[in-house]
Amino acid sequence: MTALAAARDTAPDPGDQVTQRLEFDDFVAARSSGLLRTAYLLTHDHALAEDLLQTALTKAWFAWSRIEGRPEPYVRKVLVNTYASWWRRRWNGELATEELPEGRGHAGTDATAASDTGHDLWQAMARLPRRQRAVVVLRYFEDLTEAETARLLGCTVGTVKSQASKALAKLRIDPALEDLR
Repeated sequence: MTALAAARDTAPDPGDQVTQRLEFDDFVAARSSGLLRTAYLLTHDHALAEDLLQTALTKAWFAWSRIEGRPEPYVRKVLVNTYASWWRRRWNGELATEELPEGRGHAGTDATAASDTGHDLWQAMARLPRRQRAVVVLRYFEDLTEAETARLLGCTVGTVKSQASKALAKLRIDPALEDLR
């Protein structure tokens, strides 16, 4: 076999690349809103969530030909791992202060009060350590099992259980959620 024939045999088929691109485009169209929700729940920042999702999808695109079966768990794992690497490198913006922020008044029954309650939950979630927040998001917002959460985070099921327990204990005593008790 000549070198030219060998190169022709190993060169990627343009038809396969077009098929892969179409499959990837269909996946992004179908699942990007759910993945963006996960990214937002992890970062609690729209711009960071979009950046996180874009980075995860870029990484997934380069591995697309190697992904077998359902691609969503793979892409979700890339999303969570990318988020984890970001919070290892970036400062999370918390500042120590001598004075605690003033508490909110009692929630009423109007839509504004319901919005404030939701905001209080986000404030409480933002105070959780990032690993605990990731566990809460994956377990309770994304409704993953403990085993699926452990697999995504690269830890044991026991770690997921303990992190969820600690996170829920912190949320129970968080002053932002006082009116909900």
